[in-house]
Amino acid sequence: MKKLLLSIEQSLKMKNLFAILLFMCVVPYFVGAQNHFKIDKYLSGVIVEDICSDGQNIWVASNGRGIFSYSLADDLWNNYSTENEKLQHDYFYSITANDDFIWAGSIDGLFIYNKKREDWSKRKFGLGGQLSNWIRSLEYDKYADVVWIGRFKYLTKYDIKKRRFTDYDLTIGKDEKTNTIKVIRVDGDSLVWFGTEAGLHKYDKSKDMDENGAALFYDNRYNYFQGDGDQVSISALLTEQNNVWIGSDEFITPDRPNYNIGGLYKFNRRNRWDRFDNSSGLQGNGISCLELSGNYIWVGTYQFSKIAKEPYGRGIALINRLTGEISIIRDDRIPDSIKCSYFDGLNIWFGSDNGIVKIYLGNKLAVWDNGE
Repeated sequence: MKKLLLSIEQSLKMKNLFAILLFMCVVPYFVGAQNHFKIDKYLSGVIVEDICSDGQNIWVASNGRGIFSYSLADDLWNNYSTENEKLQHDYFYSITANDDFIWAGSIDGLFIYNKKREDWSKRKFGLGGQLSNWIRSLEYDKYADVVWIGRFKYLTKYDIKKRRFTDYDLTIGKDEKTNTIKVIRVDGDSLVWFGTEAGLHKYDKSKDMDENGAALFYDNRYNYFQGDGDQVSISALLTEQNNVWIGSDEFITPDRPNYNIGGLYKFNRRNRWDRFDNSSGLQGNGISCLELSGNYIWVGTYQFSKIAKEPYGRGIALINRLTGEISIIRDDRIPDSIKCSYFDGLNIWFGSDNGIVKIYLGNKLAVWDNGE
């Protein structure tokens, strides 16, 4: 019996080792010879704001064309929009899912799709007025079976089993931007991070949200974020065992050249903040999205023009999370204006202002997780 268990353990180790070695070969090769890799394009002309999966389908939130779903098994797309009368709204900015439901955040409240009944319902929020019904970020928490809802004003937790919505005011001092939620990231079974227009909240789920010590706030005071900029607006979050990767917005003008200077920060969960920006090798200081596959972090970048006062897409960078080495992905098939990303274990999906590109990174012998 001991020999059998030892044999199984050794087989699993070899399988995991093979997957890691294959991935280590695939990604560096992709950097040097991208045109040899399979890249598919979908939804041309669609402004894609967010991408998620329920395990069977890829779900896409679009700005102006409703919600799209893609069946991985059947290779078929489906659309829910006012055009086909399957939805009453077309402008969505965030999406998340579990086995039973899809939650989509719009500029006019939360839309919920019941997969068993195959119908949509809508939830609007009273606290904060109409502007607070702009849902900019959604994250399903599988550990607590809740959905975290990031609104333009206020945070909301939806308890699925109890069907209960609870609102929270995260304002620090009198700065309303600390209560303007832009991005949410569940960090294992114990933490959730909430990125705002003026800093980052870390919430300990073992405590009630309103309890003292339940949350810690990071902005550019006390040398957090190296003390950079007048403010730090959080645009993307990614967690791994030892670090939290934090993308920030670039928003600067001739009158305020130090307002939001952007950059990507690697926070070691204690007191070290390492910064990556154009001086490190990134194409732009604005960070639009972050995705983890193996030992590599995919970074969507942009640059903010002081004169035109508009962001310009600067493509994708690839960072080795162990060495910090940066490589720039150059491929004419991939748009420069990347807005969101999702890794399904075999493919990495990038949403842009002109549809989706899917990059195939694996084969049937290897599947990589997100390092959680």
